[in-house]
Amino acid sequence: MDKSSTLEYINQMFPTEASLSGVEPLMQKIHSEIRRIDAEILGAVRQQSNSGTKAKEDLAAATHAVEELTYKIREIKTKAEQSETMVQEICRDIKKLDFAKKHITTTITALHRLTMLVSAIEQLQIMASKRQYKEAAAQLEAVNQLCSHFEAYRDIPKITELREKFKNIKQILKSHVFSDFSSLGTGKESEETNLLQHLSDACLVVDALEPSVREELVNTFCSRELTSYEQIFEGAELAKLDKTERRYAWIKRRMRTNEEIWKIFPPSWHVPYRLCILFCKKTRKQLEEILINMKEKPDVGTLLLALQRTLEFEDELAEKFGGGARSKEIISEDDIDKDENNSQIVSDIRKKYERKLAAHQGTEDEEKDGNKDTSVPGAGFNFRGIISSCFEPHLTVYIELEEKTLMESLEKLVQEETWDIEEGSQNNVLTSSMQLFLIIKRSLKRCSALTKNQTLFNLFKVFQRVLKAYATKLFEKLPKGGMGLVAAATGIDGQIKTSDRDERVICYIVNSAEYCHKTAGELAESVSKIIDSQYADGVDMSEVQDEFSAVITKALVTLVHGLETKFDIEMATMTRIPWNTLESVGDQSGYVNNINLMLNNSIPVLGSLLSPIYFQFFLDKLASSLGPRFYVNIFKCKQISETGAQQMLLDTQAIKTILLDIPSLGRQVSWYIYYSIIASMTSKYRLLNLLSLLSCC
Repeated sequence: MDKSSTLEYINQMFPTEASLSGVEPLMQKIHSEIRRIDAEILGAVRQQSNSGTKAKEDLAAATHAVEELTYKIREIKTKAEQSETMVQEICRDIKKLDFAKKHITTTITALHRLTMLVSAIEQLQIMASKRQYKEAAAQLEAVNQLCSHFEAYRDIPKITELREKFKNIKQILKSHVFSDFSSLGTGKESEETNLLQHLSDACLVVDALEPSVREELVNTFCSRELTSYEQIFEGAELAKLDKTERRYAWIKRRMRTNEEIWKIFPPSWHVPYRLCILFCKKTRKQLEEILINMKEKPDVGTLLLALQRTLEFEDELAEKFGGGARSKEIISEDDIDKDENNSQIVSDIRKKYERKLAAHQGTEDEEKDGNKDTSVPGAGFNFRGIISSCFEPHLTVYIELEEKTLMESLEKLVQEETWDIEEGSQNNVLTSSMQLFLIIKRSLKRCSALTKNQTLFNLFKVFQRVLKAYATKLFEKLPKGGMGLVAAATGIDGQIKTSDRDERVICYIVNSAEYCHKTAGELAESVSKIIDSQYADGVDMSEVQDEFSAVITKALVTLVHGLETKFDIEMATMTRIPWNTLESVGDQSGYVNNINLMLNNSIPVLGSLLSPIYFQFFLDKLASSLGPRFYVNIFKCKQISETGAQQMLLDTQAIKTILLDIPSLGRQVSWYIYYSIIASMTSKYRLLNLLSLLSCC
């Protein structure tokens, strides 16, 4: 403590004079504490002195112990080396004996196997010379196993000699087997009763030889079997397209006749399967040459018949050997019979198409022959298209015939069309529309049964052209009008006069175009599901649907123009009324009654024939036209008196009421037309001011 702190401490202990009496006891206490602390310090110094001496003694003892341990380890290591040397000296002779025993055992085994190999090869040579195939097959297996033990001794002359001898024996066996199999199918099997059994034993030898021998034998046999086929059908008489069916009859008859004989082949060889594949490839090559070398286009009937028989043959092969079965057609005869009923409603037709499309699963892409395993039936090889694919580039004549037939059918349907609907019909669609799609569907069924590749895609393009032609026919049937040659030809400008029948025909055209628009889209979906995937993206009916949408728009606009023409006739009557000489305001004028009669005759019929969406479109166009026309027509009336203005105001209110009642006349609720009419008509007060102004003039 510093000085100031000591003074403060003393002052705190002895604040008064009387407290000085405690100085002596405090001093004694402090001296006692000092003595105790000195004693503790002295004891600690003594203890530290004794600890240093003991630590030196302990360190010296540990060093001595380490030296003794090092000496003992060195001594143990020396004794271990001596023991190891002693054991090696003891076991040296034993190791020599063990190695000698092992080499002798290996040598004895090798010599024994060599003896067996020499004996087996000699026996195999005798069997090969005597053509004892059954025994030779078992002996081949034994020799092969024995030869595998001498792979490490390939460089030894004796082993090389034996292997070369074995190779020659196998070659001799192969030549004997091929020679014996050359007599198969020549009629010797009926003369020599044991020939088939002999050849069956030869198959065992072939299985014991390399796999390449079996492949070569099967290929040789199949090629020899088809030699007569090539000779028969390459001649001038049968090398024709109309003789295609006889090719398939030949191979089926051949397989049926030789079924018992070919049982000599092991089932694992799949000889009939391999024979059919080779037959298909040769047939495709010959048919390609026939089609290419034709000087003229082939007859469509002959071409399609040949293709149909080819497809049936491919289906038979696929069913027999498995894999590559053709998918079911989505269009059946039952569906065609059902479609004969012309009164079938559009919703039923749509449901029917959806049902067909849901049942159809589509077909997989045809793979190339080079990527398929032809050794095992059903192992990825697809018989579908193996022959029929050669017809694909030559089916243009078929497509041309289909297009010609469809176009002729279209012309006939249009000519026979009555442009009327039978009473009680629910869909109000022209018969020609439903009949046209029925004919198209039959054409699709015929083509999809033959091919689902480029030809089907070309036929779909034909469908597009036919439907566009039908849309043009519907467009041409719409009433034309106008004043002058240009207007009469285009029907765009001028007036279009329509009778009550014309209005019904226009409604039928709208409904038929709507039906064609929907059914064309469903047709495209149907084709895209059955056609090969590489063509599916190009299947689109949007252009055709646009054509029918244009027909619908033009028909509705024509319908509006027809009513506008009738309305304009009454508006002309309105301008001829002597508005300045009217003496009193009476009932509504005659032209108003005529307008009311005109709308009452047309609107209910149109509302019952058109669908709600198109009737609403028609009302929208009508409302935006009639109101402004009436307003403009008022300016054409000159010299209107005050009484005439009152009468015109009364007529205007009556016409406004008539126009507002149009939705109810059509029995369809379209409330938005009220706003269109009200917006297009002038207000009562504005019209009154206008009439007052005209009367002053």
